[in-house]
Amino acid sequence: MRKGASFTPALLALALVAATVAAQARSSWKIDPSQTHVLFWVDAIGWPRTTGEFKSFEGRIDIDFDRPSRSRVDFRVAAKSVDVKSASMDDYLRSEVFFNVARFPDMRFVSTSVEKHDEHHARVTGDLTMLGVTRPISLDVEVARKLSGTHQRVGFKATGVINRLDFGMNSGYPLISDAIHLTVTTEASAEP
Repeated sequence: MRKGASFTPALLALALVAATVAAQARSSWKIDPSQTHVLFWVDAIGWPRTTGEFKSFEGRIDIDFDRPSRSRVDFRVAAKSVDVKSASMDDYLRSEVFFNVARFPDMRFVSTSVEKHDEHHARVTGDLTMLGVTRPISLDVEVARKLSGTHQRVGFKATGVINRLDFGMNSGYPLISDAIHLTVTTEASAEP
């Protein structure tokens, strides 16, 4: 179960938002932790679906409003912040069996490309590093809303599936699925 990915991450895809924000908007954006949720779920044979989230993360987005493909996202998640609403299961997930937070405290996503599909959708590809392994992943991003006012803010949702085996997280497989489903929702504010 490693959603961190996330991905974590993922939210990085905000780059697609470049097409929906006013042209005078600033190019540097900061993710608002109070409006960000890094959620995941994984299935297992003989067990109910496990759902959880990561509660500690930080991220930054740089948007090129003229050329969205030049936008960049960098998002980091603290692996120890995993929360599945069970203290004993959280500790198990933090152990060397899954996230090994003592050795690999962070998961990081850094975008490598942004492909705009339309005014409200994009695909963001980047490198996810987890358990010391870096692999490319892609996220589908949907602009959830645009807020305007004194401070420009943009909301969006990124979704994707991470194959945990690609990162060497094979505990419990095949009883525990290799597919980790990730959803990241967030708002980001333009920096002065």
